[in-house]
Amino acid sequence: MRGGSIGSGRPPGGAVSSREGDRVTTLELFFDLAYVFAFTQLSRLMAQQHDALGIVQALVILALLWWAWTSYGWLTNLAHADQGVVRVAMIVGMTAVFIAGVVVYEAYDDLAGGLSGPLVFVGAYLLARVTHAIVFVWLAEPGIRRRTLLTVALSAVPSAALLLAGALLGAPWQLWFTITAVVIEPFVSYRTSAGVAWPVRSAAHFTERHGLIVILALGESILGIGTGAATEPISMGILLGVLLSMLICIALWWAYFTRLAGDAEHALTSLPAHDRGRAATDAYTYLHLSLVGGIVLAAVGLEVAMAHLESADGLGLFGAATLGGGVACYLAGTACFERRLLGRWNVVRLVTAALLLLLTPVIGMLWPLLSLAAVVAALVGLFVAERTFASVTGVGGDAHVSPMSEL
Repeated sequence: MRGGSIGSGRPPGGAVSSREGDRVTTLELFFDLAYVFAFTQLSRLMAQQHDALGIVQALVILALLWWAWTSYGWLTNLAHADQGVVRVAMIVGMTAVFIAGVVVYEAYDDLAGGLSGPLVFVGAYLLARVTHAIVFVWLAEPGIRRRTLLTVALSAVPSAALLLAGALLGAPWQLWFTITAVVIEPFVSYRTSAGVAWPVRSAAHFTERHGLIVILALGESILGIGTGAATEPISMGILLGVLLSMLICIALWWAYFTRLAGDAEHALTSLPAHDRGRAATDAYTYLHLSLVGGIVLAAVGLEVAMAHLESADGLGLFGAATLGGGVACYLAGTACFERRLLGRWNVVRLVTAALLLLLTPVIGMLWPLLSLAAVVAALVGLFVAERTFASVTGVGGDAHVSPMSEL
């Protein structure tokens, strides 16, 4: 059912307010396709660089794109994505993000000839952010519109200035300026919005929206498996590698959607309206970056492993760091997410994440097929331990019952 107008009187720009129970629209799914392409480009950037610098560069770009994505997520929770001025903003933002994805390879190192890659990337990114900011402030509730404008201005303007300065100065300053921009924006936004009851008009929409971006990131990891497998003639070893890689992707899906997402949605819905905005900001806007980042990292490791399955050498430190580190980042992120919304620490996931990080050098020395098998074994052991812990304590498991909803 469609909501009413934003605020009172005539709805601005033809926007239609969201209501509890609204779900994600097809335009939002269409919007996210630009991010699937960007995730793929970032994975290829890391694989091409094949060093720590490439990983840092890609993750910094991922963080930038994430702040843009989550900003539009808040906008479409305020008003329907496929109506009025919000629809225009979504189309402009999607196009701008896609252009940014096209020039990811030139975001730091401009290729000879043509336009300046760094400036095109920053320009496209800022176009997406400015478009969102204008519409978001315009549609904000009258009681918090001034605070919304202040938060957007104080967080986005310094970030934009740093990004432009970095693109003009080039290496090595660009990376440092970009990292500073990535850190300043969420920090300033968080501080300036303290005490503001940001509205979450539909908890169902908000949680589904973030669940879908996790799905799309997992889809990108599956593309990485296929890309790595397609470089060699099919063999029994490649078939086993595909099976093990898919089991890792399935395990990541299982860890979030089967054992956590339902509880989290119930917990967010059960919160009072004045607490819901802060909880949504912490659990979804901030913590979900670790989930998406972990998946993108793991996708690189999967691609590296699949591309070298027939090799007699070990996976290597780069492949092990991206695969094991990505899975560890994802598991730690889900544990923190669970703590924020459900009020409990998932010690099993934190321990598993720590072990994967500690064993990275060992994983790197194993043959690629054995490296994949080791990560699968760690994830299977995680689920067995979680099930055992749940049967003993009665907490967790697969049942979608939120401890917060029972208080």
